[in-house]
Amino acid sequence: MRRLVVFNQVTLDGYFAGVNGDISWARKDSRDAEWNAFVADNANAGGLLLFGRKTYELMVGYWPTPLAIENDPILAERMNDLPKVVFSRTLDGATWNNTKLVNSGIAAEVRKLKAGSGKDMAILGSGNVVSQLAREGLIDEYQIVVTPVILGKGRTMFDGIEDKLTLKLREMRSFANGNVLLCYEPIA
Repeated sequence: MRRLVVFNQVTLDGYFAGVNGDISWARKDSRDAEWNAFVADNANAGGLLLFGRKTYELMVGYWPTPLAIENDPILAERMNDLPKVVFSRTLDGATWNNTKLVNSGIAAEVRKLKAGSGKDMAILGSGNVVSQLAREGLIDEYQIVVTPVILGKGRTMFDGIEDKLTLKLREMRSFANGNVLLCYEPIA
Protein backbone atom coordinates (compact mmCIF):
# COMPACT_ATOMS: atom_id res chain seq x y z
CA MET A 1 0.00 0.00 0.00
CA ARG A 2 1.29 3.45 -0.92
CA ARG A 3 1.80 6.10 1.72
CA LEU A 4 0.72 9.71 1.36
CA VAL A 5 3.21 12.33 2.56
CA VAL A 6 2.73 16.08 2.78
CA PHE A 7 5.92 18.07 2.10
CA ASN A 8 5.53 21.78 2.72
CA GLN A 9 7.58 24.74 3.85
CA VAL A 10 5.95 27.04 6.36
CA THR A 11 7.00 30.32 7.87
CA LEU A 12 7.77 30.63 11.57
CA ASP A 13 4.27 32.09 12.01
CA GLY A 14 2.68 29.07 10.29
CA TYR A 15 1.89 30.19 6.75
CA PHE A 16 2.65 28.04 3.72
CA ALA A 17 1.74 30.86 1.34
CA GLY A 18 1.77 34.60 1.80
CA VAL A 19 -0.76 37.11 0.61
CA ASN A 20 -1.84 36.39 -2.98
CA GLY A 21 -0.16 32.98 -2.83
CA ASP A 22 3.40 34.35 -2.65
CA ILE A 23 5.96 31.62 -1.91
CA SER A 24 9.12 33.50 -2.88
CA TRP A 25 10.22 33.46 0.78
CA ALA A 26 10.62 29.64 0.56
CA ARG A 27 13.67 29.91 -1.71
CA LYS A 28 15.40 32.55 0.37
CA ASP A 29 18.85 30.97 0.60
CA SER A 30 20.08 28.49 -1.99
CA ARG A 31 23.72 28.60 -0.87
CA ASP A 32 23.31 25.83 1.71
CA ALA A 33 24.81 22.74 0.07
CA GLU A 34 23.30 20.37 2.64
CA TRP A 35 19.81 21.86 2.09
CA ASN A 36 20.18 21.64 -1.70
CA ALA A 37 21.29 18.00 -1.45
CA PHE A 38 18.33 17.21 0.81
CA VAL A 39 15.87 18.80 -1.64
CA ALA A 40 17.39 16.90 -4.59
CA ASP A 41 17.41 13.58 -2.67
CA ASN A 42 13.82 14.13 -1.56
CA ALA A 43 12.77 14.73 -5.18
CA ASN A 44 14.56 11.53 -6.27
CA ALA A 45 12.58 9.50 -3.75
CA GLY A 46 9.27 10.71 -5.13
CA GLY A 47 6.55 8.80 -6.79
CA LEU A 48 3.23 10.42 -7.61
CA LEU A 49 2.79 14.15 -6.94
CA LEU A 50 -0.62 15.50 -5.89
CA PHE A 51 -1.61 19.14 -6.34
CA GLY A 52 -4.58 21.42 -5.96
CA ARG A 53 -5.29 23.88 -8.77
CA LYS A 54 -3.41 26.86 -7.32
CA THR A 55 -0.22 24.91 -6.64
CA TYR A 56 -0.48 23.16 -9.99
CA GLU A 57 -0.69 26.51 -11.77
CA LEU A 58 2.38 27.78 -9.87
CA MET A 59 4.34 24.61 -10.62
CA VAL A 60 3.41 24.35 -14.31
CA GLY A 61 4.23 28.04 -14.68
CA TYR A 62 7.81 27.41 -13.56
CA TRP A 63 9.20 23.85 -13.74
CA PRO A 64 8.78 23.23 -17.50
CA THR A 65 10.42 26.58 -18.35
CA PRO A 66 13.98 27.19 -19.57
CA LEU A 67 14.58 29.32 -16.44
CA ALA A 68 13.82 26.38 -14.11
CA ILE A 69 15.96 24.04 -16.18
CA GLU A 70 18.84 26.55 -16.04
CA ASN A 71 18.46 27.39 -12.32
CA ASP A 72 17.84 23.89 -11.00
CA PRO A 73 18.28 21.25 -13.72
CA ILE A 74 18.13 18.18 -11.47
CA LEU A 75 14.97 19.19 -9.65
CA ALA A 76 13.37 20.50 -12.86
CA GLU A 77 13.94 17.15 -14.55
CA ARG A 78 12.37 15.28 -11.63
CA MET A 79 9.38 17.63 -11.40
CA ASN A 80 8.74 17.38 -15.12
CA ASP A 81 9.14 13.59 -15.32
CA LEU A 82 7.22 12.48 -12.23
CA PRO A 83 3.57 11.46 -12.62
CA LYS A 84 1.17 14.06 -11.25
CA VAL A 85 -2.49 14.38 -10.31
CA VAL A 86 -4.19 17.77 -10.08
CA PHE A 87 -7.48 18.08 -8.19
CA SER A 88 -9.65 20.90 -9.50
CA ARG A 89 -13.32 21.60 -10.02
CA THR A 90 -12.51 24.47 -12.43
CA LEU A 91 -9.69 23.32 -14.74
CA ASP A 92 -10.71 21.96 -18.13
CA GLY A 93 -7.43 20.17 -18.74
CA ALA A 94 -3.89 19.62 -17.50
CA THR A 95 -1.09 20.35 -19.96
CA TRP A 96 1.98 19.48 -17.87
CA ASN A 97 3.77 16.27 -18.81
CA ASN A 98 2.45 13.13 -17.04
CA THR A 99 -0.50 14.92 -15.38
CA LYS A 100 -3.98 13.54 -14.75
CA LEU A 101 -6.86 15.88 -13.90
CA VAL A 102 -9.46 14.79 -11.32
CA ASN A 103 -12.52 17.05 -11.06
CA SER A 104 -14.38 15.43 -8.15
CA GLY A 105 -14.20 12.77 -5.46
CA ILE A 106 -10.78 13.68 -4.06
CA ALA A 107 -10.97 11.34 -1.05
CA ALA A 108 -12.20 8.39 -3.12
CA GLU A 109 -9.48 8.97 -5.72
CA VAL A 110 -6.77 9.13 -3.06
CA ARG A 111 -8.05 5.95 -1.40
CA LYS A 112 -7.84 4.22 -4.79
CA LEU A 113 -4.32 5.57 -5.41
CA LYS A 114 -3.16 4.51 -1.93
CA ALA A 115 -4.45 0.99 -2.51
CA GLY A 116 -2.42 0.71 -5.71
CA SER A 117 1.20 -0.24 -6.10
CA GLY A 118 4.11 2.07 -6.66
CA LYS A 119 6.22 4.58 -4.79
CA ASP A 120 4.77 6.81 -2.12
CA MET A 121 2.73 9.88 -3.05
CA ALA A 122 3.50 13.46 -2.03
CA ILE A 123 1.40 16.58 -1.73
CA LEU A 124 3.32 19.80 -2.32
CA GLY A 125 1.67 23.06 -1.30
CA SER A 126 -2.04 22.57 -1.96
CA GLY A 127 -3.49 23.66 1.38
CA ASN A 128 -7.08 22.86 0.39
CA VAL A 129 -6.06 19.33 -0.61
CA VAL A 130 -4.06 18.87 2.62
CA SER A 131 -6.95 19.98 4.83
CA GLN A 132 -9.51 17.82 2.98
CA LEU A 133 -7.34 14.69 3.13
CA ALA A 134 -6.29 15.35 6.74
CA ARG A 135 -9.97 15.45 7.75
CA GLU A 136 -10.42 12.07 6.03
CA GLY A 137 -7.41 10.55 7.85
CA LEU A 138 -5.63 9.83 4.55
CA ILE A 139 -2.27 11.50 5.26
CA ASP A 140 0.42 9.18 6.61
CA GLU A 141 3.17 11.71 7.27
CA TYR A 142 3.64 15.47 7.45
CA GLN A 143 7.11 16.68 6.45
CA ILE A 144 7.09 20.32 7.46
CA VAL A 145 10.06 22.60 6.85
CA VAL A 146 9.94 25.62 9.13
CA THR A 147 11.68 28.55 7.45
CA PRO A 148 12.87 31.43 9.67
CA VAL A 149 10.67 34.07 8.06
CA ILE A 150 7.65 35.84 9.54
CA LEU A 151 5.00 37.04 7.09
CA GLY A 152 2.31 38.33 9.46
CA LYS A 153 -0.48 37.06 7.23
CA GLY A 154 -1.12 34.48 4.58
CA ARG A 155 -2.65 31.00 4.24
CA THR A 156 -2.20 27.99 6.48
CA MET A 157 -2.46 24.51 5.06
CA PHE A 158 -4.91 23.49 7.76
CA ASP A 159 -7.76 25.92 7.05
CA GLY A 160 -11.04 24.13 7.66
CA ILE A 161 -9.72 21.59 10.18
CA GLU A 162 -12.27 21.53 12.98
CA ASP A 163 -11.26 18.40 14.90
CA LYS A 164 -7.91 18.13 16.63
CA LEU A 165 -5.23 16.15 14.78
CA THR A 166 -2.69 14.71 17.18
CA LEU A 167 0.72 13.98 15.71
CA LYS A 168 3.94 12.41 16.97
CA LEU A 169 7.40 13.62 16.01
CA ARG A 170 9.27 11.00 13.99
CA GLU A 171 12.31 12.97 12.86
CA MET A 172 13.87 16.42 13.15
CA ARG A 173 16.76 17.91 11.20
CA SER A 174 18.19 21.42 11.02
CA PHE A 175 20.11 23.07 8.19
CA ALA A 176 22.70 25.85 8.07
CA ASN A 177 20.25 28.16 6.26
CA GLY A 178 18.01 28.09 9.36
CA ASN A 179 15.40 25.71 7.96
CA VAL A 180 14.23 22.94 10.29
CA LEU A 181 12.60 19.76 8.98
CA LEU A 182 9.95 18.27 11.26
CA CYS A 183 8.44 14.91 10.30
CA TYR A 184 5.20 13.96 12.03
CA GLU A 185 2.90 10.94 11.85
CA PRO A 186 -0.75 10.97 12.92
CA ILE A 187 -1.57 9.20 16.15
CA ALA A 188 -4.50 6.88 15.52
